[in-house]
Amino acid sequence: MILQSLVIIAFILIIISLGKALFHLINHKTEEQSYKTVKSLTFRITLSIILFLFLFIAVATGLFKPHGLGSKIHLQKPVSNEPIQ
Repeated sequence: MILQSLVIIAFILIIISLGKALFHLINHKTEEQSYKTVKSLTFRITLSIILFLFLFIAVATGLFKPHGLGSKIHLQKPVSNEPIQ
């Protein structure tokens, strides 16, 4: 439950950072505003990469277990072309 909360908090921070960058982009009047836009977008990209790596490691180590469409595909037996006898 703690890991899921961390992922949700990271998503919320990514959305907030994107909104902050949009705000600074709209109010782009000075060089400082442009720097704030770049800083917000850099933070968002960094946070997204860290979140992706965290999820990749969590799935690889078994902390998270996928339970969507992709996991059900891997559980099915492969179809063979041999005739049934």
